[in-house]
Amino acid sequence: MKISTFISTLALTLLMLIPFNSNAQEFPDLDKSPMDAAAFPSKYDEPKKLIKIIYSRPQLKGRSIWDLAPVGKVWRTGANEAAELTIYTPMLFGDTKIEPGTYTFFMIPGKQEWTAIISKDLNVWGSYFYNEENDVAKVAVPVKNDKNNSIEAFSIVFQETSKGTDMYLGWGHIRLAIPFHKL
Repeated sequence: MKISTFISTLALTLLMLIPFNSNAQEFPDLDKSPMDAAAFPSKYDEPKKLIKIIYSRPQLKGRSIWDLAPVGKVWRTGANEAAELTIYTPMLFGDTKIEPGTYTFFMIPGKQEWTAIISKDLNVWGSYFYNEENDVAKVAVPVKNDKNNSIEAFSIVFQETSKGTDMYLGWGHIRLAIPFHKL
């Protein structure tokens, strides 16, 4: 047997002895609070879009809303990273004109009303580094309770109004309508 044939056979034999893992890439399970987005008028109408929010959707899983979003404390509006709000056209948020751009959207939960906050902070994990000095606008919105329907996963949707759009937040029995008015 030639030496080159012997080496080739030996190399092939050694390769066969080395375990080959065809599943080398492992993918994580679905996040416990998956990321989602809501937009108006729709996710697919990009040129006409007025507003969009990207947020994570925590689930109650038998827990109280107040354990996950404590009364009187700044909350990231979801889970994981703080919610990211993008406005595509100048809008009124309360009495404050908001210029087009990307912002962080925080909330301060309360039993009777929640305070919605638009902040110029970006790429914020949770609300741990919330800085009130970076607030662009705040609006207090009344809490409504839907005693007949409970939403397990925190949810946001937009609905058109005569003045612009309302951003609806729902979780458990709590419902909030946050108005954004076109200029």
